[in-house]
Amino acid sequence: MLYLPHTREDIASMLETIGVDDLDGLFSTVPEDCRFTGDLNLPEALTEWELNDHMKALSDSMATFPAYKVFMGAGSYEHFIPASVSYLLSRSEFVTSYTPYQPEMSQGTLQAIYEYQTLAARLMGVDVATASHYDGAAALAEALLMAARITKRRKVVISSLIHPLYRRVVQTYFEPTEYEVVQLPYLKSGTTDFAALDDMDDLAAVGIQSPNFFGCIEDLQAIGEKTHDKEALFIASFTEALAYGLLKNPGSQGADIVAGEGQSLGIPRSFGGPGLGMLGSRKKFMRSLPGRLVGLTKDLDGKRGFVLTLATREQHIRREKATSNICTNNSLCALAAAMYMASVGGTGIRELARLNYDKAEYLKAELKKAGCIISFDSPTFNEFVVEFPSGFEATHRRLLEKKIVAGLCLAPYYSELANHYLLCVTETITKEDMDTLVSCLRSCFQKSKQA
Repeated sequence: MLYLPHTREDIASMLETIGVDDLDGLFSTVPEDCRFTGDLNLPEALTEWELNDHMKALSDSMATFPAYKVFMGAGSYEHFIPASVSYLLSRSEFVTSYTPYQPEMSQGTLQAIYEYQTLAARLMGVDVATASHYDGAAALAEALLMAARITKRRKVVISSLIHPLYRRVVQTYFEPTEYEVVQLPYLKSGTTDFAALDDMDDLAAVGIQSPNFFGCIEDLQAIGEKTHDKEALFIASFTEALAYGLLKNPGSQGADIVAGEGQSLGIPRSFGGPGLGMLGSRKKFMRSLPGRLVGLTKDLDGKRGFVLTLATREQHIRREKATSNICTNNSLCALAAAMYMASVGGTGIRELARLNYDKAEYLKAELKKAGCIISFDSPTFNEFVVEFPSGFEATHRRLLEKKIVAGLCLAPYYSELANHYLLCVTETITKEDMDTLVSCLRSCFQKSKQA
């Protein structure tokens, strides 16, 4: 059956109104050599039942969850999502929400963003948070630009243990500007080496990720003090928001701006997106925050209402002085995070974080027993780096055949770390899953030795 709501009479009437004889006339402005002519190479139509069978056959042939046990995070994490989040988020009034320009028509959307801002600010330990950023990488780049605007300085320093793709986005942002981006090396402990800061002056900001890309926890308090001694702004980044259910949040450790990824908070991985860029700061930097800020007010009758308190985008009144040109209405993802945090609650987030930590420590200990080397001795959250024996690539492929993804190879990102893999464990991984991985590794290692 056709899924077109317009009858031939409807179409003829619309064409007559705009003065076009037929549908081809709609494309008269497109040069003929740019138009496709002939029949599309499409298969025969299927019935709805046949289509369902076809889609199932396609899905069965793909490497999708939960068929595979994936011990890989690296900025995208598999967490259980409460059914309440999935159900409420599917309601049409949320799915179709757009930028709330008219508060009298958008109270629901504005309140949803306001609730998210409140919960996000508490999680990150900041005074104020916005809700208009694509992902953690964009939020970090915007935070660094924000620091440069505030301090009016030209140099920003970032750790080489910030997610490699985040650093690439930062370079893309800063390359056409007059600002300089300096990267700091890392220590044998798996944490950032900040000794070079002593010889640097005129710094706008210092950016650090914790837990960092190796999964190691950085000393944010010490880094913050060192940064402030240079009269620079301290920016804390993160890829795993759930970590702050167990670790002290960045704001409580001196961070001036906090930027990271909120995908762990009720947003499925979905083969890479969408994500949620989380960004917040101290109150005194509020007017330099990019994006939109929803505030609580009262109307003429004294009733509670919500408005866009700050909207410093290029299409608003700031024009060329806008704080950002790339923020968007990310309210659906922000709402998912707010629903997740409200559904799980503070106690639940703490319990989940502890579960992630404990499971990762269990796998770390079992891998040691199996003969693997844990590369760094710094404390970790739910990710850690393992050095496997030389030639592990073949073992990794054999594990894939067993539907086990044994971490992310770090060599493409850090050339000096050949045979090093980043492994991740969340609450979705069972003890049986971890024991299976260790057992398979032990078996593969023994075969390698015999060969």
